[in-house]
Amino acid sequence: MSVENQTEWRKHSPRYHIARWAAIVASIAVVVLSWRELNVTYEFLIFTPRNLADLFVRMTPPDWAYSIDILPPLIETVNIAILGTGLAVLIALPIAYMGAENTAPHPIAYAFGKFMIVATRSVNVIIWALFFVVIFGTGALAGVLAVAFRSIGFVSKLIAEGIEEIDTGQTEAIKAMGGSPMDVAIYGIVPQIKPTFVGVTTYRWDINVREATVIGLVGAGGIGVELNTSVDFLQWPRVLTILIAILGIVLVSEVVSAYLRKKVS
Repeated sequence: MSVENQTEWRKHSPRYHIARWAAIVASIAVVVLSWRELNVTYEFLIFTPRNLADLFVRMTPPDWAYSIDILPPLIETVNIAILGTGLAVLIALPIAYMGAENTAPHPIAYAFGKFMIVATRSVNVIIWALFFVVIFGTGALAGVLAVAFRSIGFVSKLIAEGIEEIDTGQTEAIKAMGGSPMDVAIYGIVPQIKPTFVGVTTYRWDINVREATVIGLVGAGGIGVELNTSVDFLQWPRVLTILIAILGIVLVSEVVSAYLRKKVS
């Protein structure tokens, strides 16, 4: 057989290549159309460097004397993150139990667990904060509830995935010895998901520290309230002081979170 008559081997068929290039072209078209719909005013971009330089001059040097005044809001921010995470974990545990295929007591319970996981994760923390500010008024309570409800889906999803990956031999052994469903949960499931539980809780607390600094912009307590007030009154040195304080909190939370995750890994 001559070389010309041999069929060249290809990993994918011509139809696959056509479909792939069509998908690439369609993606580029969607990006271009989306950008055009934004109606960006390019004239403002010309003055962006000058505006940034002017803002930096207005913000420096920071108002270090103001550091004492923002200490209570900083402590409140950390407390919002701690209490919000704790409340989220308490609510997320039964949802995770129902949302795991191997522990859901009934298909309806499984569907409800999955619905709660998706529903709580689909709403941004700012939206939750606005919702609870309308109900409970401004303050830390609205912030705690906003952080908690935003965290429920995240915590319950990861814990449910951890439950689905447990060794079922341990749970079956407890059932064979006459253990109740509570015994199976305490002695068969909890020890296996303990590292996942601690890691997820710590990681979520780390995230909530960051979110607790933002929800104050809508009146949900914390350092964000001071930041919003300083911006409204154009007190730029105070704004820089608050931003430095927020950076410090985030760095501390990152170090603590990394240390705790390392201990349980």
